[in-house]
Amino acid sequence: MKEHIAELIQSALNSLLENGVLPADVQPRIMVENTRDKSHGDFASNVSLTLAKAAKRNPRELAQMITDALPASPQLDRTEIAGPGFINFFMNQESTAAVVEQILTQGQSFGLVEKKSDEKVQVEFVSANPTGPLHVGHGRGAAYGATVSDLLEAAGVNVDREYYVNDAGRQMNILATSVWLRYLEKCGQELIFPCNGYKGAYVHDIAAELQAKEGDRLSRPVADVFADIPDDEPFGGDKEIHIDALIERANALLGEDDYRIVFDAGLDSILTDIRDDLGEFGVNYQTWFSERSLTSTGDVDRALETLTEKGFIYKDETDGNFWFRSTEFGDDKDRVVKRANGQTTYFASDIAYHMNKFERGYDKVINIWGADHHGYITRVKAAIQALGYDPERLVVRLVQFAILYRGEERVQMSTRSGSFVTLRELRDEVGSDACRFFYVTRKAEQHMDFDLELAKSESKDNPVYYIQYAHARVCSVMRKLSEAGWSWDKAAGLAALSRLETEHEKDLITKLSKYPDVLKNAGLSHEPHMLANYLKELASDFHTYYNAQKMLIEDAELRNARLTLSEASRQVISNGLQLLGVSAPEHM
Repeated sequence: MKEHIAELIQSALNSLLENGVLPADVQPRIMVENTRDKSHGDFASNVSLTLAKAAKRNPRELAQMITDALPASPQLDRTEIAGPGFINFFMNQESTAAVVEQILTQGQSFGLVEKKSDEKVQVEFVSANPTGPLHVGHGRGAAYGATVSDLLEAAGVNVDREYYVNDAGRQMNILATSVWLRYLEKCGQELIFPCNGYKGAYVHDIAAELQAKEGDRLSRPVADVFADIPDDEPFGGDKEIHIDALIERANALLGEDDYRIVFDAGLDSILTDIRDDLGEFGVNYQTWFSERSLTSTGDVDRALETLTEKGFIYKDETDGNFWFRSTEFGDDKDRVVKRANGQTTYFASDIAYHMNKFERGYDKVINIWGADHHGYITRVKAAIQALGYDPERLVVRLVQFAILYRGEERVQMSTRSGSFVTLRELRDEVGSDACRFFYVTRKAEQHMDFDLELAKSESKDNPVYYIQYAHARVCSVMRKLSEAGWSWDKAAGLAALSRLETEHEKDLITKLSKYPDVLKNAGLSHEPHMLANYLKELASDFHTYYNAQKMLIEDAELRNARLTLSEASRQVISNGLQLLGVSAPEHM
């Protein structure tokens, strides 16, 4: 309908151009929006305000000229000029009700863009270090990333979902050392576990599996392990120096091959758990990309060589480190990419990773990061630009971690200490549907308090329950219809839509007609909360309608019309919930 109105406006503007009212070189930008107040019509355009200066006319005067030049349309009832020059469009009831037939004809595809664009987009999200199970904070990024990906596809974009597996670097070495020390305990040795190691119960489980598989073969005397190791923090030392020394000792005592066995035991166990956890949460990926592969394929070296050839890397003779000139691209300071000992940094891997992304042919890359990565955006965009790519091809969306409350008590989370609530525990308690919905009800960059009691409640205050209940209500009506000895005649219902004359019915039809625009806007703006809020409003409109109008009545014509509208509402609710990763139950 928006496109139809835009075509009417364009036709009117063409007439004004021919009559010299508008300059020949003017390029009008026609915007048609849904109105928020039904007294202002169904749609509105500010075209007269945007063209008033070029036409050298008062906006209201120009608006009148545009409306006078509008071609006749059987779908348009009337227009009104409001405020400084807005044009409000009132559609007739028949054209508005046509959306009901469109919904029932297209079914699950209603609202989806049929023609795929040529644009190829990669969405990378979650990418949590495989050093422990996913917690409730990761869950928000997972729900947001999965929904953004699905909405982009609904808007006609070709999307690949990717998880960047941080299977290299210091944190993974801390995990490997933590697993090995717990393994030594399983072998009967006593030791003081480092305060900076990973302490979760899952580390004990991995160590037990390792001991069951390898026996005591990987055991080394604790005296050798801790000999001359700098003191840990509780004994007056530095916890970072202590754990780094233990990592180095583990490598020395085990050797490269056996250390890799321990390393992979931790990595494989946790990564398998993450895959399963996300899969059960309805989150799936086309690609799981290994950070380690960037080194083995030579991508890191190649990226640094490219930047060196372009003059963007220099060696600091005072510390021996190699630095990327990120200040030349707006960063607040240059960044180390290779240390004096030859070891490359995390940032060097990120440079190579983004080079790899664009070499794979993606037109746009969307990175979904935790809000604590805000300061990282400038340096990554700087590297992309230095490599010769347009930095605007990288879009970064920041997601605030969800804050979980049990009653009035905030639950603290720390992967190292092991005192955190996992995503799996949250799903077990409130269900995946509530998790997926609650996570996307607010803008991603806004803080979120996750109310466990609300998520579990079966009331109007719980939005996901309220929406699902609207879907189940329609299914219940259809079952009762059969029990009463009647059946739904869709054709008769469509033919009788003109009998739906109450304000509740008109409001519901209008709300249904807005679904395609909501879907498109939510996808292209990466704002799934727009769809979540729409479904809440649609469910409210349906419940209001249901409570005001009896469905199973003797008047067969009106009964079929109401059932047809109800079924269209159910279909749109089902479609929207599916895109949010939420089920649409037939029973509640």
